[in-house]
Amino acid sequence: MAEASNGSSDSNSEKERRGIQSIEAGGQLLLALGAQGRPMPLRELAKAADMAPGKAHPYLVSFAKLGLVTQEASTGHYWLGPTAMQLGLVTLRMLNPVREATPFAEALARETGHSVALSVWGNHGPTIVFLFDAIYPLHTNIRTGTVMSLAGTATGRLFAAYLPAKLIEESLLEDERRLGPDIAKPIDQDELQGMVNEVRKHGLSRTVNNPTPGVCSFAAPVFDYSGNIVLGVTLMGRSRSFDTDWAGPQAKAVKACGVEISRRLGQTVRLS
Repeated sequence: MAEASNGSSDSNSEKERRGIQSIEAGGQLLLALGAQGRPMPLRELAKAADMAPGKAHPYLVSFAKLGLVTQEASTGHYWLGPTAMQLGLVTLRMLNPVREATPFAEALARETGHSVALSVWGNHGPTIVFLFDAIYPLHTNIRTGTVMSLAGTATGRLFAAYLPAKLIEESLLEDERRLGPDIAKPIDQDELQGMVNEVRKHGLSRTVNNPTPGVCSFAAPVFDYSGNIVLGVTLMGRSRSFDTDWAGPQAKAVKACGVEISRRLGQTVRLS
C-alpha cells in the first residue's frame, strides 16, 4: 500500500510540473520579440523562435487578440502590444534592486567562499547595504552602512566609472572631507580618467592589497532596464587565495553575477 501511495505522489508531482506545450511554444515568439527589441516580419520572427511561419501565424493572431502583440499596418511587422507593455511596466514598478540581487550575491559567496558586498549610491557616496561573510576570517572594516572611498576602493571606482562626471567630481571632494587626506588621497583628473577607463575596459573594478593590505577585490556593476548603474557587487578575499587576474575565476564569477542581476532588472544589452 505504501508503495502505491508513493507512486501516486510522484505522479501528482509530475502533473504539477507539466506545462502546456502549446503555450510554451508560442511564448518563444514573445521572447524572440523581446530579445530582438524591434518590430519583425513574420518569417524573420518565426525563424528567431525556431518555428515555421505557418505555425507561428496562429499564435500571433491569438496574441494580438490579447494585446500581447500588435501588427504594424504599414509594414505588417509584429511588435509587442499594449498588454505586454503594461505587464512590463507593472514589473518594473515592483522591482527592488537589492531584493532581486540578494540571492545572487549569497550564491556567489557560497560558491566562491569569499566575502560579497552589495552597494548602492547613497547620500554620501557608495554605501554597503548587504554583506555576506567569507568562509574564513577576513579582516576588513567594511560593515553594512559603510560609505566607501570613491577612488580608493573597487566599489567606489565602479560608481565613478558609470555615474555622471559632475556628480563624481563633487563626491571626490566629499571623500576628502569625510575620510581625510590620509585615506582619500587627492587625485588629478588624468589619474581619475585612467581609473574610469580601466573599469570600462574590463567591465570590472579591481583593488590589490589596497586600501587593506592582504585583501583583494573585484567589483561588478549592475544596470537597470534603462542602462543606469543601480548596484555594485564586490567580491573580496585574502590575497593568497584570491586570483586577481582580469580573466581569472574570481573576476569571471563576479562579472557573471552582475550580468545575471542586470537581466533580472530588465537590462537586455550588456554595457562595458
